[in-house]
Amino acid sequence: MVSAEYEQDTTQGSPTLRIRSRGRAVLSNPMTNRGTAFTAEQRQALGLDGLMPTGFTTMESQTRRVYEQYRSTNTMLGKFLNLQALRDRNEILFYHLLSAHLEEMLPVIYTPTIGEAIERFSHTYNRPRGVFLSIDRPELIETSLGNYGLGADDVDLVCVTDSEGILGIGDQGIGGIQIAIGKLSVYTAAAGIHPRRVIPVVLDVGTDNLGLLSSDFYLGERHSRVRGQRYDDFVEDFVTAVKELFPRAMIHWEDIGTANAHRILHRYRDEVCSFNDDIQGTAAVVLAAILAAVDVTGIDLDDHRIVVFGAGSAGIGIAGLVRDQMLRTGASETFEEACARFWPIGIQGLYVDDDPRLLDFQKPYARTRAEVDAWDVTDPSHIGLLDVVRNVKPTILIGTSTRGGAFTRAVVEEMARNNARPIIFPLSNPTSRAEATPTDVLEWSDGRALIATGSPFGPVDHAGIRHTIAQSNNALIFPGLGLGVAACRATRITEAMIAAAAEALAGLVNAWRPGAPLLPGMSDLRLVSATVAIAVAKQATADGVAEQPLTDPIQQVYERMWQPRYPEVEVI
Repeated sequence: MVSAEYEQDTTQGSPTLRIRSRGRAVLSNPMTNRGTAFTAEQRQALGLDGLMPTGFTTMESQTRRVYEQYRSTNTMLGKFLNLQALRDRNEILFYHLLSAHLEEMLPVIYTPTIGEAIERFSHTYNRPRGVFLSIDRPELIETSLGNYGLGADDVDLVCVTDSEGILGIGDQGIGGIQIAIGKLSVYTAAAGIHPRRVIPVVLDVGTDNLGLLSSDFYLGERHSRVRGQRYDDFVEDFVTAVKELFPRAMIHWEDIGTANAHRILHRYRDEVCSFNDDIQGTAAVVLAAILAAVDVTGIDLDDHRIVVFGAGSAGIGIAGLVRDQMLRTGASETFEEACARFWPIGIQGLYVDDDPRLLDFQKPYARTRAEVDAWDVTDPSHIGLLDVVRNVKPTILIGTSTRGGAFTRAVVEEMARNNARPIIFPLSNPTSRAEATPTDVLEWSDGRALIATGSPFGPVDHAGIRHTIAQSNNALIFPGLGLGVAACRATRITEAMIAAAAEALAGLVNAWRPGAPLLPGMSDLRLVSATVAIAVAKQATADGVAEQPLTDPIQQVYERMWQPRYPEVEVI
């Protein structure tokens, strides 16, 4: 990468930094600033004498100092803003701190704290980061992306949101830029994607959030959310500009609303390197947890009956990937047979094929009216979760509904009554929206349930066994997938690549020990990401979509992972 201030090869793990700026300009750029870690010789050469205290500090000492400052902040939002300020003044130190305390800080820079940061974006706005594209100024898309200052070969990832489906809090307007920034921070911390090879983008198409529109602080376009053809044209203009400016970049779609997410993914998946984390990333990490749990039950995946409660984009995405896994590895011979292993439930109850409200991506999983007419249910016009569990006797229950407490005692006890090891995944986050807590699920299932959650929960002691709760966090998948795509220059992301990522993740755990988690912990993200990246790159080669197939995958992936250390400095 070449800028007016510095040069650096961002494709290497520990590249030399060639600095041409001098004086305060060095300190004001977060990629060149290292504060009191500049040596006496570097200070003299870069015109920094007198601009900081004379004492020299190592990175380790700096990290201890900023960590102490971080710990002294009392609120989660305050900790988020503390880290944001650190990144804005010294990006390498920020990632060094984050990497050293990743498990502790992930809930701050990502879910759940990022939700509050998004809601408060216009109130806490400080230094701009990312690209803001307005639907009212589509002619500026290419110019705006170009103004970010990166060249055609400098970008691995463009993370973009339209802010309609932010976490469990819905439409957040322009504040959604924070989810794109947070996601890319995880790509860097977990997988070593260089922080100057990514671009966060928000598509400002208006908002239907009246609280934002009525606030004097709101910084986005002040009108209702634009939909229909004008929205589609805007997205098309954005994709066209990315292809033109950054032809090797993967587009990561984030928190797009349900009505558009599947449609956009399918529209562009064969045209650009395109990935939707809410659909594909969520599905991959859940599939990994299911594979680990299925191994414990001893029941073939094909023989499981799966209820998906909250079958929107994420829920149906999970069903689709598990279905495809059944078709690849199991006894299901047809698409229809595999779909028949799922019972999806939405706000209207169980999906039934005569319901006109079903979206196209939901219809393959709808049950027939003839099937459910024979059931004993409380209300035939709205077949609820307990009705389905009692009639279907499912082996796997997945929650993506954001309805806190929806997995009641009656539901869990019914699952446990029919299964020696019921698989129960309350995946919604933040914690308040989880369908059940692990403590309750273990109590109601007599400690037999196999659990993965969306939010982080601490260990649970039950009947003398300490259960470590697996967090089905997309961070276990998407960083490694992005790294694998970048390492082999994949031109597309295939379903087989997503499945390969899930299988690689599942292969890192041994869930047979009583109380063992179904997934690796967040403290192992660098190892997890490298393992996933290698599997993805190999599958991309097998699928014929890798422009640069890896000849020595372990070494090449390792060398591609940026290390948050102060590099050698060359003054130019």
